[in-house]
Amino acid sequence: MSRTQTLRARAPRMLGGLAALIPLLFVGALFLAPLGALLKRAFDDADAISPIEAWRRTEALTLLGVTVGQAAASAVLAVLVAAPIVWLVATVDFPGALMLRVVVTLPFVLPTVVVGVAFRALGTGLLDGWGVESGLGAILLAHVFLNVAVVVRVVSAVWQQIDPQAIEAARSLGASPLRAFADVVLVRLAPAVAAAAALVFLFCSTSFGVIVILGDGRLRTLETEIYQQGVGYFRIPEAVALSFLQILLVVGALVLARFLGRRGAPSTSDRGVRLRRPRGLGWLPVIAVLIWTTAVLVVPIASLVVRSLRPGGRWSAAGYRLLLENDSGTSVAGSLWYSVTSALVAMVIGVVVGLLAALAVTRFGGTVLARSGAALAILPLGVSAVTLGFGFVVLTTYLPRQIGTSPLLIPAVQALIAIPVVIGLLVPALGEVPQRRREAAAVLGAGPVRVFWTVDMPVIGRSLGAAAGFAFVMAIGEFGATTFLARPNTTTLPVLIGTLMGRPGADSLAAAMAASVLLVAVSAVVVFFVELAAPRAARQVAGGR
Repeated sequence: MSRTQTLRARAPRMLGGLAALIPLLFVGALFLAPLGALLKRAFDDADAISPIEAWRRTEALTLLGVTVGQAAASAVLAVLVAAPIVWLVATVDFPGALMLRVVVTLPFVLPTVVVGVAFRALGTGLLDGWGVESGLGAILLAHVFLNVAVVVRVVSAVWQQIDPQAIEAARSLGASPLRAFADVVLVRLAPAVAAAAALVFLFCSTSFGVIVILGDGRLRTLETEIYQQGVGYFRIPEAVALSFLQILLVVGALVLARFLGRRGAPSTSDRGVRLRRPRGLGWLPVIAVLIWTTAVLVVPIASLVVRSLRPGGRWSAAGYRLLLENDSGTSVAGSLWYSVTSALVAMVIGVVVGLLAALAVTRFGGTVLARSGAALAILPLGVSAVTLGFGFVVLTTYLPRQIGTSPLLIPAVQALIAIPVVIGLLVPALGEVPQRRREAAAVLGAGPVRVFWTVDMPVIGRSLGAAAGFAFVMAIGEFGATTFLARPNTTTLPVLIGTLMGRPGADSLAAAMAASVLLVAVSAVVVFFVELAAPRAARQVAGGR
């Protein structure tokens, strides 16, 4: 065998190793290194104490109870609120279905700080006096608003795969429609519902922006206390001890969600449920669910828009005029420009690293390197963004100043948080590529890159576009980690909104409301095009953050 033939034969294996190694190095450097820095700083601190003592000083058990309680309540409420919407998405075909998917998905990708502002606007406007502007009730409603999409996507994806013949068989044996639904559909949906609830619990247990805006400093969770101990008091050992307690909590929730999700897989079929067009009285439940969806998901955003135009109780565009004014050297327009550009960079990084990890899993899933890279790339989903951001602050004290102030640091962290979703979208898409086509192209002399471009890309192109869109909106809305890393010249719009909400005065409130509406508009446009372009498979898998 000639040297050229030998190199060509080894090329796929070499590229496979490279595809697995790059995500491994990227996520290792940006994920494991900050956590390691937290540990090192905690043990090196002159006032270092044991984790048990740190938990005692910070009342960690109380914080854990509040965190678990509000997350569990949010998960239960999200399942109940989403149930009618799941039915509509999974079984009914009607004009406007695309817009319904956009309305359901938009809250999930909105910055949590914007959601907090929206419910503050709702509580001081339409629902004034109902206690929605702050407190535990407001936090639970905001969490439901944020996570309805998780339940809808996860459960409707399973519902659409249930074999209709199983339902027909139950009916033929004398079961009533309600009994057939309970015995066939609900039984098969139960694991998916449990998995969706576990995911909602995971996201709510690491909620930061919502609790900061709506908690009014009275409701404390592990997430907010990590920030307070690390940044407010600079008590490193206490913050680190709380961070690792929270890691144990969210990793447990992530493992439970994965386990429950896999349990639901065998109960589905490729035949799937046929979407039906409503006729006559069949429109009544459809209209009722659309009204319910509007009340739950549209009214908070509409209230935010109205309040941005009535900041002082009178119609005014003052908040939008303030967008162009400088405030301590930082304008809202400048923050928006930086947010968009950094999100674009994060999107490119996230798609490239996520695609390489997905290729490593689907092409070389049996190797230790591929499994390690894929597992490590998913881990950021189960770790608090505040913990990650705090870890970066500590890590930069050990690194050269040029790295800590690098303009690529924030986009890289934003990409890290988006990579799990990119992998979740691309792995199923790559699994749809016929292996025979790849082998035929290779036999005809095409190299690995040529095979990917000519065989894989036509199949995964739309999923790749959906992954890019989700990566962009997740990056532009990231708040927890970016709060720690932002500087005057690298202040993102969510961070600036949080800062404005913490300042007294009608002008600050008006600017925060207007900036929030601006972020909602940008996110809505991106989500619309993602839903328009995404294939059905991508819509089903995008339920996880």
